[in-house]
Amino acid sequence: MKQDIHPDYHFITVTMTDGTSYPTRSTYGKEGAVLALDIDPRVHPAWTGGNAHLLDRGGRVSRFNAKFAGFTKK
Repeated sequence: MKQDIHPDYHFITVTMTDGTSYPTRSTYGKEGAVLALDIDPRVHPAWTGGNAHLLDRGGRVSRFNAKFAGFTKK
């Protein structure tokens, strides 16, 4: 392995949106840095599944479903 080409891998503290924090190792910042998250798995709908719904704008979803209604999963 080549010397002096890898980033410094050190401990930082990650602070979640609710104020909780945990230590982890990262290449972010310098030793002891604090990474404050704006979005995290506890509040983001992509992870929580909250209030996610499909909007059918202009009938696009309806047209798609009608066009491919004859296809079945194999």
